[in-house]
Amino acid sequence: MTFLSLALIAVVALAGPLLALPVRWSLPVVLGELLAGVLIGRTGLALVDSADPTFSLLANIGFALMMFVAGTHVPVRDPAIRSALGQGARRAVLAAAAAALLGTALGLAFGTGHAPLYVVLLASSSAALVLPIVDSLRLGGPQVVAMTAQVAIADIACILALPLAVDPPNAVRTALGALAVGICAAAIFFALRSLERRGTRQRMHRLSEDRKFALELRIQLALLFALAGVASFGGVSVMLAGFSFGLVVAAVGEPRRLARQLFAVSDGFLGPIFFVWLGASLNLRDLAGHPEMAALGLSLGAGTILLHAALRASGLPLPLGVLSAAQLGIPVAAASIGTQLQVLQPGEDAALLLGALVTIAASSFGGARAARSFATPLKA
Repeated sequence: MTFLSLALIAVVALAGPLLALPVRWSLPVVLGELLAGVLIGRTGLALVDSADPTFSLLANIGFALMMFVAGTHVPVRDPAIRSALGQGARRAVLAAAAAALLGTALGLAFGTGHAPLYVVLLASSSAALVLPIVDSLRLGGPQVVAMTAQVAIADIACILALPLAVDPPNAVRTALGALAVGICAAAIFFALRSLERRGTRQRMHRLSEDRKFALELRIQLALLFALAGVASFGGVSVMLAGFSFGLVVAAVGEPRRLARQLFAVSDGFLGPIFFVWLGASLNLRDLAGHPEMAALGLSLGAGTILLHAALRASGLPLPLGVLSAAQLGIPVAAASIGTQLQVLQPGEDAALLLGALVTIAASSFGGARAARSFATPLKA
């Protein structure tokens, strides 16, 4: 990989914000970055090599950092969320039960042998997508809080289950690796909470701000990379390391200055590299050669929407149910991990992302409909 290749990636990644610019479309920035990667990668012009070790390393760093930021977005300290955990957990369990039936049926119908993966995909929701939509549309009220709790629970559970579902033959080794990551994350949590209570973090924050040391960012990145190293040694995706550490930081409390610094590093550089790499590694021509995979992607997307919309029977309003079906992190992670492990069938990685795009389109519509009933007025 050369600097010219890196410059090309940075330029084409601008398709992300350009495509997301029209507010009425409600499209995520990563969609344009994925499409840009498709254009310059295996499907399109083949200007970059997704197998390049440097490109892959930068993409994996971006993946870990992206999942870390997603973890920090889970509102674990919000008292309103904690009070709604019971109702959210019940709905997440109902969705998981329905996903088990539908995912098994899809696995048998398409003969891929990946029914456990489809179950996880169907049951999942993306807090990183849903929460920004809720904030931007100013959605509020008890039903919105309960839906947010449901999404957070489903997101955490599916991220934990995904590595096991992608590679079932190595489930025991993966489970042990995930346990090691969890133990390390818990140890980091208690250490950071102790420093927070002693006031050490605040003193370091003031010193860093006065002397321009960026100490918090340096320490957080060092901890993230160490946890990612534990995950890699244990045969677990860096996705789990990033998300676990993000939950730890969210539970302890993330300083605003650190959030801005992480936004710059993740959304401004390493995150776009990951999504361009992912798009470049896909070969959408496999979908043309395997139309059953296109049908699989559409089935996964439609099934996810119907499954979450059916939670209306449990009292969740239909627009909020459709909004809660939004997916991105889990399908992206499944495609990335499956590609690296070479366990997916030709075109199956593209099918997973196609299903995610279907849910994104539906969630944009669901959010717009939800705003009619659940939008809170602006404060004077």
